[in-house]
Amino acid sequence: MKKIRSYWVILLVCALALTVSVPAWAKDTIKIGVIGPMQFVQGKGHWNGAVMAMEEINAAGGVNVGGKKMKIELVQADSNEFLNVTDATNAMELLMTRHKVDFVVGGFRTEAVMAMQDIAMEYKKIFFGAGAAHPELCLRVAQDYDTYKYFFRAAPFNSNYLVRSSFLHLQFVAGILKSQLNIPNMKVAIVAEKAMWADPMVTAAEGVIPKFGMEVAGVWRPSPVATDVTAELSAIQRSGAQVIFTIFSSSVGIPFARQAGELKIPAVQVGINVEAQKDSFWEATQGQGNYIFTMNTYSREVEQNELTAPFVNAYVERFGETPTYTADTYAAIKHSLVTAIEKAGTLNADKLVEVIRDQVVKTPTGVVQYMKDDQGRYLHELTWGPGYLLGLGVQWQDGKMAGVWPNKFKASAEAPEISYTGMVDYIIPPWVAEAYKK
Repeated sequence: MKKIRSYWVILLVCALALTVSVPAWAKDTIKIGVIGPMQFVQGKGHWNGAVMAMEEINAAGGVNVGGKKMKIELVQADSNEFLNVTDATNAMELLMTRHKVDFVVGGFRTEAVMAMQDIAMEYKKIFFGAGAAHPELCLRVAQDYDTYKYFFRAAPFNSNYLVRSSFLHLQFVAGILKSQLNIPNMKVAIVAEKAMWADPMVTAAEGVIPKFGMEVAGVWRPSPVATDVTAELSAIQRSGAQVIFTIFSSSVGIPFARQAGELKIPAVQVGINVEAQKDSFWEATQGQGNYIFTMNTYSREVEQNELTAPFVNAYVERFGETPTYTADTYAAIKHSLVTAIEKAGTLNADKLVEVIRDQVVKTPTGVVQYMKDDQGRYLHELTWGPGYLLGLGVQWQDGKMAGVWPNKFKASAEAPEISYTGMVDYIIPPWVAEAYKK
């Protein structure tokens, strides 16, 4: 009996050893966790983009992993990160332990993504961040590469580049105001939600705006979920600002635009308002969001390259709305991750990191190439600028989101002009034109 027991024990140990040692690519599916605030539009964008990528890849036969075709399976995880960072870490932990995903995409709020990042790194899982913008997420990669090398930024480019783009938009709009309304001394009110990602943008704006020959009229920091901002708007109107530089990623962007429209504040809005990037913005503001300008990633009429229209049109047909930037989980999976897997012929995270960090891939928004810092260290940070990722400036014009920037934009005097197909002219709100008309 002892010999029989010993025999079965040996068999059990061998079986367990085989189970542990089976490589990920010996399975039938590639399991990808999609994590985000699923009760909010940002998380829905994460999920929708990933679903589209999965459907297209699987319909084409799957992913070629070293000669074996594998289908993609998605696992949704609600991070609830707007309300509770602990919920976000718990959701990421479940992806690692219960669902045993191979890769992760998503994440939105920087404070939560940093915590989720630590968990993914502990399990050595490649994590494409598709929402959080703070530079610290990728500075960690450079400073402690062995630990954080599994993290890549997928969208958006970091807040330093977001603010550079916003400054270009600010100069663009201010130039139109100056030329058409003859405003000699431009004042700019900075309005940013109280959130970590916005902090470096506020600091940069305070320093750079005066260098543009404009005065900072003041800084206001409402809650990301504020529903009444009349106090801030009244103060801004008293400041005499002609331009309001917005830095919003959360729901405060709706009441701010609506109440500014109702009050007919004689100042144009330009900057970042993520709520204004969505088709539902017009209805949510009851049409008061007309003429709002925001940085954006997609507009139905604008084509950055030959991949843009097929993606946007398919997304609109599938989900009934224009994709927001968190839907770039699509590009992270289809263009960055799958391209790397098929090139490397493996799901091994360490080998894939070496491929992803050096590859150059075209996506619906431009070209993804990861940067190194000035010391030559890998950052896994998106390259920003002409020829890579530049983004859009869009303005709401009578119920439609219209692309207005880049429109004959030149990065320097010697650089060629950049315009995308579908661009239209910026429109000054009539009440602003009336207020400053000479």
